[in-house]
Amino acid sequence: MKKVLVVLAPGFEEVEALAPVDILRRAGAQVTLAGTISGAIKGRNGISVLPDTTMDKAGSDYDMIVLPGGAAGTENLKKDAIVKTVVEAMAGRGKFITAICAAPTVLSAIGVSRGRLVTSHPSVREDLHGERISDERVVVDGNFITSQGPGTAMEFGFCLVENLFGKEKVLEVNKGVLARL
Repeated sequence: MKKVLVVLAPGFEEVEALAPVDILRRAGAQVTLAGTISGAIKGRNGISVLPDTTMDKAGSDYDMIVLPGGAAGTENLKKDAIVKTVVEAMAGRGKFITAICAAPTVLSAIGVSRGRLVTSHPSVREDLHGERISDERVVVDGNFITSQGPGTAMEFGFCLVENLFGKEKVLEVNKGVLARL
């Protein structure tokens, strides 16, 4: 079974976190939501989500990590030493490193995405240092997957599924979802 870690920090963008979680779980991934703090975490739009665990207990034994954006959520991810350690460990093992909206700037700040082709929300592109920038909605560069924002969250989720399970699983999951692929 494929294991995915989704990190929630206060101010996370709810659609960018939960749409991919939904699609990944429909595909059969074991998805763990881990908070940078304990208890329910309030997202950008005031929706509170109770993670399965906290980052200090989650570890790094996953096939993929997903970093949702949201301006405040992204800044909180950047400040979290455990997030940095886990991302570095997973990148070092060649696991999937994924981020959406403003969160690719977290990867840039850590230094794991230098030289990679990435996309992000246009408003944060000046915070990317050393990456090659794409205007595509979802970008795959090896084990790095990035996306632009809330409006691309479903596409991002399906891209994550395709990279973990293959195109056939995407088509199978979409029979119930009916997204435009």
